[in-house]
Amino acid sequence: MTFWLIPVFVALMVFLGWLAWKAEQERRRRFRAWAEDHGWTYSHEKDKAVYQRYAFLNRLRQGHDRYAFNVLRGTWEGRPAQAFDFHFATTSSNGKTTTTHHHYLGVVMVRIERPFPEVAVHPESFLHRIGQALGRSDVDFESAEFSRRFEVRSGDKKLAYDFCNSAMIEYLLRHPRTALELEADVLAVYDSGKLKVEELRGHLQHLVEIRQRMPEYLFRD
Repeated sequence: MTFWLIPVFVALMVFLGWLAWKAEQERRRRFRAWAEDHGWTYSHEKDKAVYQRYAFLNRLRQGHDRYAFNVLRGTWEGRPAQAFDFHFATTSSNGKTTTTHHHYLGVVMVRIERPFPEVAVHPESFLHRIGQALGRSDVDFESAEFSRRFEVRSGDKKLAYDFCNSAMIEYLLRHPRTALELEADVLAVYDSGKLKVEELRGHLQHLVEIRQRMPEYLFRD
C-alpha cells in the first residue's frame, strides 16, 4: 500500500507545480495587458538593479537574495511611477539543519517633486508594541487613535508631524492597512504578498491621494 502512495504523491506534486506555473503565466499575461492598456512597460525577469536603486527604502533591505520581478514602469497622473514584486529570503537554523524562507512584497511607487529624509508609516503590530514596552520609541501624535493604529518612524520629527498632518491622519485612518515610506524623491506603498493586477490602479490612486495631503510648503525652496 505504501509503495503505491509514492508515485501518487509524486504525480500530485507535479500536478500542483503545473497549476502554479499556469497561474503565473496567466498573471504575467494580465500584467502585460495592463501595461499595454496604460502605456507602461513590463518585464517578468528578475531585476536586481531595481533593488540596488531603491535600497535606501527600509522594507527593501530585509533578508538576502533580494530582487524585483514583474516590473512595470510608466507614468501616473504625470508622475514617473513603478510597480513590482519584491523577493527576499531569510534563513533559520535549529543547530542541525538550515532552512531558507522566501518572502514577497508588492511595491508601488511614484516620484515626487523633491527629496526628503525618511518617514515610514506602518500599521501597528504586536512586535511594535513589544518594542515600545522595551523602550523603543517612535513618533506620537495628538490623535490617540492614529498613534494606536500606526507606527511612524523618522529621524526628522518635524517632517513626520508635517507629513502626518490632520488631513493625512484622517485619510490614513480610513485606510488602516496602509504601509508607506517616503524617502529621497520616492513615495512608496507596500502590499503583503505579490502584487495583484486588479489592485494596481487602487495603489496608484492611493499614492496620489497621499501626495495631495502633503502640505505644499514642504515643496517650497
